[in-house]
Amino acid sequence: MSQKALETLLAELEDSVIVGDDGKVSVADEEKLRGRPIDILAKKAVFGDSGQQAAARWLLWELGQVLEIYPASIHELYIARGRGEVPLNFTVPAINLRAMAYDSARAVFRAALPRNVGALIFEIARSEIGYTEQRPAEYLSVVMAAAIKEGYRGPLFVQGDHFQVNLKKFKAGPELELQAVSDLTEEAIKAGFYNIDIDTSTLVDLSHPTVDEQQRNNYEVCANLTAFIREREPEGITVSVGGEIGEIGEKNSDETELRAFMDGYYRSLAKGMTGLSKISIQTGTAHGGVPLPDGTLARVKIDFNVIKELSRVARDAYSMGGAVQHGASTLPDEAFNQFVRNEATEVHLATGFQNIVYDHEAFPAELRRRMYDHIKTAHANEQKEGQTEEQFIYKTRKKGLGPFKADLWGLSEDVRAAIRTSLEEKFGFLFDQLNVGNTMEVAKRYTPHIEIHKSLAE
Repeated sequence: MSQKALETLLAELEDSVIVGDDGKVSVADEEKLRGRPIDILAKKAVFGDSGQQAAARWLLWELGQVLEIYPASIHELYIARGRGEVPLNFTVPAINLRAMAYDSARAVFRAALPRNVGALIFEIARSEIGYTEQRPAEYLSVVMAAAIKEGYRGPLFVQGDHFQVNLKKFKAGPELELQAVSDLTEEAIKAGFYNIDIDTSTLVDLSHPTVDEQQRNNYEVCANLTAFIREREPEGITVSVGGEIGEIGEKNSDETELRAFMDGYYRSLAKGMTGLSKISIQTGTAHGGVPLPDGTLARVKIDFNVIKELSRVARDAYSMGGAVQHGASTLPDEAFNQFVRNEATEVHLATGFQNIVYDHEAFPAELRRRMYDHIKTAHANEQKEGQTEEQFIYKTRKKGLGPFKADLWGLSEDVRAAIRTSLEEKFGFLFDQLNVGNTMEVAKRYTPHIEIHKSLAE
């Protein structure tokens, strides 16, 4: 079925792509490919039937290999940063694409290319995979299609963000919950996610008298999942693995917690096994920001000294790249350069881009109304006591993205172009503030192209 679907799909690509009798893919006309054909491939990879999806996703992967757009791990770059070989004067943006993923990814590349940005991560969290209805293979394929569309060349860092262990489910049945996280991790690695952020910070128990005991479940489960990843990473690639010492939205992290986690982690990890490249900490942010009763966002105070000090400890004591900041996309503009000044290795950005889409003047009011009506009906039980409708909608509207994914992809080109332009401006601003311009050379230096070819049946 996939072979027949491939033949049908190739007929739609205007002779821009050739698949030889030996199964090797070549590009006959890249300029033509970057027109209508790549749009077709992107859409089939998402909305095609099973055969069309398989054929489109396989073609996109192989085209990436041909065009030197290759899924890669940022591990070696971060470890080199920890050794002092890479300067600390930039912070890597990790961008979650929840809405209009193809158009959003195109906007990322359109901002990155003129700035020569190579240190850039695309990511999606375990929770986002659910409510945006984007499985790993789909997400990577869409990002790859956008890279081809815009003429990008270089490493493609795609990351599993917050592959989180749910505390309630863990308490009810740890084996089942850990199996679910393991299954998702394996699926992601097979799809080309060579960067995985394990989030077992939910298992921290502050009721214990010592910090080691508080962190024990966190570091032991993180070490077990690291070993799981190491057993499944492709030959020649060391998957970048991140850990987390404090759940975002809880108390700020400190050096004692970092050392307790890392020391316990390495006691739990098999001797000689490669460990973490980075560590996520809490400094005062909240995912999505804190909405006020009128739906606007409260200003959040970040302790940048925590970022600087824990990044230093992570590098000096544990040879990692440094500390990672989550929940930052809704911060005021003046905050972003502070991440660079305080030597943050990576910053995670999500909700702000979703907000640009939802609140854009070109976004159809009728579609927004239908999405909000769906949210108010399907998720009515999630509205908390004392929460205004504006607060409820703001916190919950991300859950309208999956059910209306086809509607968002189907917006007219003039609407999508207007939203792409606004997103491109935001991404460009962030790249400038995080100082990731001209990082392509260093990104390529530490991520040589390891060719990985797939079969159509995979």
